[in-house]
Amino acid sequence: MTFNLCVLTRNRIVWDSEVKEIILSTNSGQMGILPNHAPIATAVDIGILRIRLNEKWITMVLMDGFARIRNNEVTILVKDAEKGSEIDPQEAKQTLEMAEADLKKAEGKRQTIEATLALKRARTRVEAINAIS
Repeated sequence: MTFNLCVLTRNRIVWDSEVKEIILSTNSGQMGILPNHAPIATAVDIGILRIRLNEKWITMVLMDGFARIRNNEVTILVKDAEKGSEIDPQEAKQTLEMAEADLKKAEGKRQTIEATLALKRARTRVEAINAIS
C-alpha cells in the first residue's frame, strides 16, 4: 500500500508521488507515517524528511512549515526544501563551518538566535548528505 506525498515551497513542487512510508521531523519530535494514517495537521521543524520508496530510503531537508495528513495524502508546505542527493557536500560543510563561526561571534540575543537557526539549518543539510544510502 502507498499514499501520496506532496512537498511544496512557495514557488515550486519539490516532490509529488506515491510513497510507502515517511518519517517527518515535527516540532514535537519524529513522526512516522504509513498508509491510512489518522488525519492530523502538524508544524514541521527544520529537519530531515525520510521517504521510503519500495525498500530504498531518500532524504530531503525541510526548513520549517506545516504538514496535513488526510485520506492517504500528505501535503507538506515549507519555507524551503532540498533533496539530500542534490546537496553539494563541500558547500554544505563550508556553510556549517561558517555557521559555527558566526555563532561564536554572535553578540546580543537577536544575533545569537539568528546564528543558532543558521547552524541548525547547516547541520541538517550535512546530516542529510550523511544519511544517503
